[in-house]
This record gives sequence, structure tokens and C-alpha cells, in this order.
Amino acid sequence: MPSKKELLQTFLKGIETGDAMAAAVVNEAKYIQHNPQTHEGSEGIASLFARLSKTDPKVTFVRVFEDGDFAFAHNEYDFASLRVAFEVFRFENGQAVEHWDNIQPNQPPNLSGRGMLDGSTEITDLEKTEENRALARGFVQTVCIERQFHRIADYVHPKLLQHHPKIGDGVAALSAALQDVGQALRYSQVHRVLAEGNFVLCVSEGWQGDVHSSFYDLFRLSEGTIVEQWNTTETVPPRAEWKNDNGKF
Repeated sequence: MPSKKELLQTFLKGIETGDAMAAAVVNEAKYIQHNPQTHEGSEGIASLFARLSKTDPKVTFVRVFEDGDFAFAHNEYDFASLRVAFEVFRFENGQAVEHWDNIQPNQPPNLSGRGMLDGSTEITDLEKTEENRALARGFVQTVCIERQFHRIADYVHPKLLQHHPKIGDGVAALSAALQDVGQALRYSQVHRVLAEGNFVLCVSEGWQGDVHSSFYDLFRLSEGTIVEQWNTTETVPPRAEWKNDNGKF
């Protein structure tokens, strides 16, 4: 049987190829869609992919991970313009039954010259998966949500490699961004923490300035500290604009 990573890639490549077989990855009878902009059950996935493929989209996988019933990926999409996405799927019996994502237009390199997708890709330290999951969750809860900024050095390496388009390298730059009065990244709740080895994805809710937002933060850890970070931030639309009733998170 294909791995969950392989199933995820087969499914999302269907957007590009229009291959009807890609739709077989999903159990449409049980599929729960958490993208608020996507109708649920209004169009079969095979028909949707056939329609999308005519626009000549491109799907590029940069990082793909697996964690228990979940597979998650860090992707680039070219749908007339470039977008960076995190895609998360939950599987049952070899089929996808639930989906979340967070998508942002690709931005120019940040002040440190890092793009939203470049950087390390090698998965290592599988035996440290749970240790790393706990540390990343601790960082988001303690520093980002509880705003104990004096503890940031307990979790983050001083020379953090930063891929957030608005933040430069280093722990001081991240701390300043979290405390910025005008566009403060205010985290209110961490909803899910997925991990494989040295990589951990934290799915969080909060506010960027006065905009209700979804934060997906991917961390790479080494020797018990966060050494690299990627992010996508997406506005959560008002409830009245949702096209399904499942919620963003």
C-alpha cells in the first residue's frame, strides 16, 4: 500500500494532471473540508481536477511529512501567480477523509535574503519526534500565546534561520515581530502540532494587527532548539462568507 506521503502527492498532483485516478485517494463520502473558500460536495473531485488542469497549474512539493494518521506538505502552487501552501490531510484505511490548508501569495526574500520555501529539507532525528513536538508546542504556547517573551531563548537558537517574509534572521528579530505594537502577531490558540523527526508544524489561530488570522509555522529543530522557521499567514474570512460549515481549524 502507498504511504500517506505518496497518497498526498498523488492526490495534489491531480490538480496539475487532471488524472481522475487521483480522486480515488479521497473517500468523498466521509471527506471533511476545512478550507472556508471551498464548497463541500458541490462538485466531484475528479470533475474539479479535470477543470483545474485546463488552466495549466503547477504543483511543486518542497517538503512532505507523515505523522500517524496525517500527512502534510509544504508546497508551491502556480495558479497564474505563485502561492506557498501548507496542506494537511487525515487518512483512514488508505484514503483521505479530512483536509486543512493555509495558502499565501509568495513574497520576495526577507531582509536576510531567505525565501518562503528555500532552506533545509532533510528529515532526520526520527527518534526525537516527540521531544521536538513538545518543544515546538511549548514555544508557541509559552512565547506566542502567553507572551512570555523573556523565555524565547529557552526555545529558539540565537542565530535562527528565518523564512517569514517580514522577519529577518535571529531570535531578536522574531521577538521584536511578536511584540510589534502595530502589526503584532498575536497568537490565541494552537490547534494542532504535527511532527516528523526534526520538523514540526504548528497550526495556530490568532490576529495579525486587527485581522483574524491562521498561522502555520514549520520549525526545524536541532539539539533541542528551534534553528529554522517557515510560515504562511492567511486571513480567516468572516463566518458569513464560509462555503462550508466545518471551520478553518
